[in-house]
Amino acid sequence: MQTILGANGQIGEELARELKRNFTADIRIVSRHAKKVNDTDSLFPADLSIKDNAIRAVAGSEIAYFTLGLPMSSDLWEEQFPRITGNVIEACKINKTRLVFFDNTYMYPQDGRPLTEQTPFEPAGRKGRVRQEMANMLLKEINAGTIEAVICRAPEFYGPGKTQSITNTLIFDNIKKHKKLKVPLRDDKLRSLIWTPDASRATALIGNTPGAYQQTWHLPVDNNRLTYRQFIALASSVYNTELKYSVIPKIFFKTGALFNSRVKELQELLPRYEYDNIFDDSKFRKRFPDFQITTYREGVTLISNE
Repeated sequence: MQTILGANGQIGEELARELKRNFTADIRIVSRHAKKVNDTDSLFPADLSIKDNAIRAVAGSEIAYFTLGLPMSSDLWEEQFPRITGNVIEACKINKTRLVFFDNTYMYPQDGRPLTEQTPFEPAGRKGRVRQEMANMLLKEINAGTIEAVICRAPEFYGPGKTQSITNTLIFDNIKKHKKLKVPLRDDKLRSLIWTPDASRATALIGNTPGAYQQTWHLPVDNNRLTYRQFIALASSVYNTELKYSVIPKIFFKTGALFNSRVKELQELLPRYEYDNIFDDSKFRKRFPDFQITTYREGVTLISNE
């Protein structure tokens, strides 16, 4: 059996579909309000901040995937994420379950340096420090040989369905609402965006490749990197209309943060939009050369057809 911990988000849902398509129909879905993705899924409602729940949720699993997300609140992240991560690690150690940890890039330096699996952590804010703590908790256990685990790291999302990201919110959601598109800070810096179904497919592949464990993998992106200006021009050609956009200056976010808690929570993520964002996935490409990566044109076309 393979278990998905936190399966109600876009990554968890796509992961469940991919596991059923190519690896196993014996899938357990774990979340506070667990819902089936495939008809054959089994459900296990659980609050993973309680250790006994985590232990029971993982019991009997060959592989557990940590894809759990929390609302964008630094207070909540600091309170919940380390505790949940510790509980899941202990649950996997007790049950001798392999752990696939789905991670983001918040702990990386937010500047123009190319990002590889060896890039030192230099978090720029509270959420980045939480993600650093979570990753380090698992790396410590991996290095000590107390758990068989792997870290799958993804940059900013874009994608179909209920994909949540700054790019989806400011661009694709506004296209659907027939509103002017918005770009944070700069429209002339290269972006690395990952198509959410690709992120889930790659995570399932790594999780079911025994030799991939005890290390970190950057998940694959379209390496034809585009600036937001070029990305919106591509979207304009796909949607067959001239999509208008404006660049939101830093002062707007600073002012908005005084009155809007959601804008305030985004502050620490903004520096990465001032620089080229080069997410290096060459390790994955070399190990899995047959993996079909969705191009930006293909991804935008699929979103336009929803």
